[in-house]
Amino acid sequence: MKSGVELKVHRLKHNLTMPSYATEGAAGMDLTAAIAEPVEFKPFERKLIPTGIIIELPEGYEAQVRPRSGLSIKHGMTLVNCVGTIDEDYRGEVCVPMINLSQETYAINPGDRIAQMIISAVQKVDIIEVREVSSTSRSSGGFGSTGY
Repeated sequence: MKSGVELKVHRLKHNLTMPSYATEGAAGMDLTAAIAEPVEFKPFERKLIPTGIIIELPEGYEAQVRPRSGLSIKHGMTLVNCVGTIDEDYRGEVCVPMINLSQETYAINPGDRIAQMIISAVQKVDIIEVREVSSTSRSSGGFGSTGY
C-alpha cells in the first residue's frame, strides 16, 4: 500500500539491509545492525549500534526510533532514551543507542533487527508567553495524581 510520503534512504554499503515493514499492518519499519561481528552487552552496558543508513525525511516529518518489544521482553535489550527523534534536517548515519537491562550478557549479531522506526508528521506551534495559564481540575497534580 503506497502512502504518498517518500523516505529517501542511502545505504553506506550496498549489501546492508534497507528498513522494511515486517507485515502489511506494521506501524514501524525494522532497523538492522550494520556491524561486522557480534557486539556483546554485559548487564546494564550501553553501546551505540550503527544501522548503515542515512535518511532524508520529507519536510514536516520526523523519524522516531523505538525499541523492539520482542528484544525488550525476551532479552532485556531496549533503547537508552526509550524513543529517539531524528529531525528532518539530520543527514548522519542512523545509530541506535542500546542498553542491556537484564542480568545476563546478550549479543547483537550482524543483520539483527534491533529497533523500529516510525515516520510521523510534525506539527509546529507558535510560542506565546503569558502571565498565567488556565486552571483545570487536575491543576499541578503530577505523577500518580490521577491514580495508578
